[in-house]
Amino acid sequence: MREALSTWRPIVDEEIERLLSREMTAEDFGGLFGEPRFSYDTEALNEGLVKPTWDLLDRGGKRWRPVLFVKLVEGLGEDPEDYLPYATIPEILHTGTIIVDDVEDGATLRRGEEAIHLRYGTDVALNAGNALYFIPLKIVARNPADLPPERQLAVYEMLSHELNRTHLGQGTDIVWHNRCTIDITEDEYMEMSACKTGCLGRIAGRLAALVTDQSDEVETALAGYAESLSIAFQIGDDILDVKHSLDEAGEFGKAFGNDIREGKRTLLTIHAVQAGTDQQSDRLEAILTADSVSDAEILEAIDILQATDSVEYARDRALEMAADARDHLDGLDLESGVEDDLRAFTRFVIDRET
Repeated sequence: MREALSTWRPIVDEEIERLLSREMTAEDFGGLFGEPRFSYDTEALNEGLVKPTWDLLDRGGKRWRPVLFVKLVEGLGEDPEDYLPYATIPEILHTGTIIVDDVEDGATLRRGEEAIHLRYGTDVALNAGNALYFIPLKIVARNPADLPPERQLAVYEMLSHELNRTHLGQGTDIVWHNRCTIDITEDEYMEMSACKTGCLGRIAGRLAALVTDQSDEVETALAGYAESLSIAFQIGDDILDVKHSLDEAGEFGKAFGNDIREGKRTLLTIHAVQAGTDQQSDRLEAILTADSVSDAEILEAIDILQATDSVEYARDRALEMAADARDHLDGLDLESGVEDDLRAFTRFVIDRET
């Protein structure tokens, strides 16, 4: 799967650039957003929308969601080249969500550089991020694979459903962040992850099934695979934040102790509060709910996570979700080589180093 990520990432970026050029003309804006009644200020539109979007895209990112779509299409026996415009949809949506999420979380870094809202302003960031939620609908409207109307409608309905659920996840996460206590159950955390992270993965899985005209059963199985894979990825991400904080962030691209500094409720912290002594739980809760946190307090929080075996616990849960993802592939008539890649990918999202 590493080879697939390396091969397809530049292809996906080229496809995004066909849709959203790095320097868009009035004609480009008219084709994507509709002809103006009077006149577009293309300089302002490039500055306020295109530039921050490509700033973030050019910083990297694994592009694993569009590559997952490509591999699923290939596994279903179709030529991914015929569906490349659709592969951009989960990446464009993901880019929009992280721009907005960084504003809401007060993040300072993204992919090793200044967060978009700090570089361009909160107003520009929010507008650009929100605009990216709608651009994929233009792809569906253009119908590059000549889908029949009923499948076009199914794609629209799927995107509407899954995007609404991402806001359930983010809304839950925001409220948790603003609370002065940590009284979340593990099931509540898993549901938040299934919405906030899982829905973007589900979009890739369901989209692959819809554009290739698969049965409802296949669509459900691919959605389940992608959702469980995404939750495993999210838990792995939370573990990496701790791991790289001990190495002063390394190449992870986030600030030192990012999750702890932002007071994020992760599976690790939820487990630590429940498994720790009263003293450990109270101290961890105090650090996570503080207005500001020092580097020393971040290391203290990590010590509590380690003392309560919360890192190991989270890894075990991530492995369970990875196994659940693989179970969803059972019984599907996928190309054998591709199925092997998809199964291996469930391990990669946990064992990766960045």
